[in-house]
Amino acid sequence: MRRVRQAVIMGLLGGLAALPLSAQTPCPTLSVVVNTPEDELMLAVNGADKPEDQSAALEKFAQAHADSKFIPCVYEYLVSTNVKTNNFDKAIEWGGKDVAANYDDLNLTINMLKAYVGAGKPDDTSFDFINKAPALIKTENNPSRPAKATDDEWQKMQQEIAEQAKQERDYVEYAFFQLLPRVADPAKRVQYLDAFMKSYADTANTAQVNFQYFMAYEMSNNAAQADEYGEKALAGDPNNIEYLNALANDYATRQVNLDKASAYAKKVLDLAPAMKKPDGASDDQFKTMRNNQTGLAHATMGYVTYLKGAKTHKVAGAITEYKTAVDLLAADPQLQARTLYYLGYAYEVIYPPNHRLAAEALTKASALDSPWKGQAQELLAKVKSAK
Repeated sequence: MRRVRQAVIMGLLGGLAALPLSAQTPCPTLSVVVNTPEDELMLAVNGADKPEDQSAALEKFAQAHADSKFIPCVYEYLVSTNVKTNNFDKAIEWGGKDVAANYDDLNLTINMLKAYVGAGKPDDTSFDFINKAPALIKTENNPSRPAKATDDEWQKMQQEIAEQAKQERDYVEYAFFQLLPRVADPAKRVQYLDAFMKSYADTANTAQVNFQYFMAYEMSNNAAQADEYGEKALAGDPNNIEYLNALANDYATRQVNLDKASAYAKKVLDLAPAMKKPDGASDDQFKTMRNNQTGLAHATMGYVTYLKGAKTHKVAGAITEYKTAVDLLAADPQLQARTLYYLGYAYEVIYPPNHRLAAEALTKASALDSPWKGQAQELLAKVKSAK
């Protein structure tokens, strides 16, 4: 059941909007001598109209001049050109050659993280890039004052540098929160979170970090730690609908803290009408997102109401909540199937039982491809035999 709760929560979590990022400076420690093969290469790369043509020139150079001191920069450019064409696996492959040679700089780091986020395939190397980024950002955004710069010019330059550093830092943290939920091993998640907090002790995203700890400990069946971090996340961001829904759903399905579960779910319903559309989301995407959040809240309210009334067969309120949730969750087969299963069960618990409506709900649940399919089919068979 806990795996199902995890899938439910992950299905609801919307990704952070992609962040803008100014151009980085590639290969800051490598220079090109005029009238050399490296110079010819950069003329070809800079003169190419398409990133595919740039990649072809770079790959040709790599094959012909494997012993060139410029090879780390060639690999770095290949990461960049392949990111531009969304060839993320290839970008990671080329970047791995720089990693193997212990070559790194901020441009490589940013582009490799773009590749990992695009590919959706995090590994230890991707998180190493994240943990090393603060030192690189500090080093590469700390230039000397130009000799002829006026005070005003230097002040403006420092402001621009600070903004650039902030954009870089924001993107790296964004990449972390995009990659971490794709890590299947909860122990690894905790390891990555611990390392992140050492490198980013001053992060402004503490609530998000605590929520990710909640997710990791929830996955590993460590309820006490999960509850602690879930409550910390809410303390840091008390009106976060995703956090409220996740904790409410967790408490309800674990059949603990039912009053909290109900209060959190009700708060979601109060906040949902004022939800703001994320940047880049279409109207339809936003509607689906809001319906999913609202639907889960109604389902949680229904389950809490059911648990409190099952012994006395007073579950009419639960049925009403479930029916509302089913309609809202049309875009999420797993959540809808779970709610239909609970609805069918409630129709059997109410007195007198309504076998016909129970069968209708369970038939719909059985038709959906979800972890609830088998349970719905088993209960449906019992309902049919009881008619």
